[in-house]
Amino acid sequence: MGAAGGAETVDGFEIVRHPSARRLTLSLDPASGRARLVLPRRAALKPAILWAKGKADWLAEQRARLPQARPFVVGATIAVADEMLTIVRDEGRRRSVLRDGDRLLLAGPEETIGRRVEAWLRARALDLLSVETAEFAAKAGVAVTQVAIGDPRRRWGSCAYSGAIRYSWRLLLAPGWVRRATVAHEVAHRVHMNHGPDFHALVADLLGEDPTPARAWLRTHGAALHWVGRSSEG
Repeated sequence: MGAAGGAETVDGFEIVRHPSARRLTLSLDPASGRARLVLPRRAALKPAILWAKGKADWLAEQRARLPQARPFVVGATIAVADEMLTIVRDEGRRRSVLRDGDRLLLAGPEETIGRRVEAWLRARALDLLSVETAEFAAKAGVAVTQVAIGDPRRRWGSCAYSGAIRYSWRLLLAPGWVRRATVAHEVAHRVHMNHGPDFHALVADLLGEDPTPARAWLRTHGAALHWVGRSSEG
C-alpha cells in the first residue's frame, strides 16, 4: 500500500503528506532503512525537516537495531525454499548459476555474483510460486490470469481484479509454510476482494491450517528478508 499523497525525499527523509495526519511523525522503515517523515497536508516543510534532524540520536538508535545486511558473496549461505545453499566460487568463465546439491556454483566476474544470484533466485521464486498458485487456484475453483514477481517493500503479495497475482520474490527465502500461507491468501482474493470473515475462512480452508502464525512470522521476521542480498550500504 502506498502512502496517501505520494512521497518525495528531502535531506535524506522520505516526506509523506497525509490528509489524516494531525502532527509530525518520524519512523524508520525496517525493510529499507529509510527515515520517513509524515506531515499534515498543510504543514510547513522547512521546520518539519529541522524537527526531524533534531531526532538524529533516536534515528541512530533505530538504525543500530536494523536487520544485518547479508550480501550475496562467496561463502554466504542462503535459505531457499527450506534448504540451505552456499555460494561457491567455481572455475571458468560461465556466467550462469549452477546448483550442485547444497551449493550454488558461480564462475565469471566476482563483482557480478550478487546480481546473478538474485536473478537465479527470482527465477526459482517465479517457478515455485506459479506452481503453488495453480495448486490453490484449482482447489478454490478460480482462474489466475498471471503470476508475476517483484521486490516491494510493504507487500508480500497482491491480487488484481484482472486475476493477476504478484508476489515478492523474497518469499522464497521464508519458510515454506509462510510462503504457502501467503499464496493461499492471495488466491482467496480471487473469491473475496476484502479481508472479511468469509475471506479468512477461505484462506484457512485452502491452506488446511490456521494462517495466523504465518502472518505473525512475517511481521516479526519479514524485514530481515529485505536485507538478504544487500550490502551494509543498502
